[in-house]
Amino acid sequence: MLYLLFALLDRWFAPAPPGARVEWLKTNVFAHRGLHGPGVIENSAAAFTEAIVRGLGIECDVQRSSDGQAMVFHDWDLARLTGQTGQLIDYSAAQLGKLALTGGDDHIPTLRQMLDLIGGHVPLLIEIKSRPDLHVVPLCLAVRRVLEGYQGQVAVMSFDPRVSRWFARYSPHTLRGLIITESAKRTLFAQTRRHLALWQARPQFLAYDVRDLPSRFAAALRRRGLPLLTWTVNSPELAARAAAQADAPIAEGPGVEGVLAA
Repeated sequence: MLYLLFALLDRWFAPAPPGARVEWLKTNVFAHRGLHGPGVIENSAAAFTEAIVRGLGIECDVQRSSDGQAMVFHDWDLARLTGQTGQLIDYSAAQLGKLALTGGDDHIPTLRQMLDLIGGHVPLLIEIKSRPDLHVVPLCLAVRRVLEGYQGQVAVMSFDPRVSRWFARYSPHTLRGLIITESAKRTLFAQTRRHLALWQARPQFLAYDVRDLPSRFAAALRRRGLPLLTWTVNSPELAARAAAQADAPIAEGPGVEGVLAA
């Protein structure tokens, strides 16, 4: 009975999007943080260029600078990727743009610079970073401003259901997704929390932790018409799992070649 109730509410709060609008999400391989590897650091112009050359879609991370600009960078702290100290949010976009990324000649790009580089040549997934102590609205607004007029295939997504919900309300033309990891938690409480996140987010696709597949929750939503992407596919074994259980992989390292060979 509870399963049927959840299914009914899922249909009400997260209806399937028009198939034609989301079809491109199912027909691409996405390079996780660009096509990075030795000598090519993640979320860099070089990594994005490598993906474009290979004809791969791109997944990137975005967070907010101190002056409200959308910056392409994964970690909250600058140390791992730049060797500098401090949190990214404490620096302005101009300051961040001068910081060299470790192991290459690239600097931290803004989202606008990234869009100019891609120019609609390949599709793009933008993960909007969030954490409990930060409001999501300023970054959502910054991303929406940058996306205005962009002609390429693009979608936003986040672990935070508030992000997808914001785009549903204030930028409904932007495709929006919910990122989910079950973390091996399949208790009734954990399942209920996933449904609550879905109902709040109102996503048009899911990006699911490949380690959690197969998943009854993900499979049910996929059957109903929500595209199911999966991350991070970083081995041939996980590439095979992604091919069997999802519509499109977000891959890196050996997983990219595994996906392309599948």
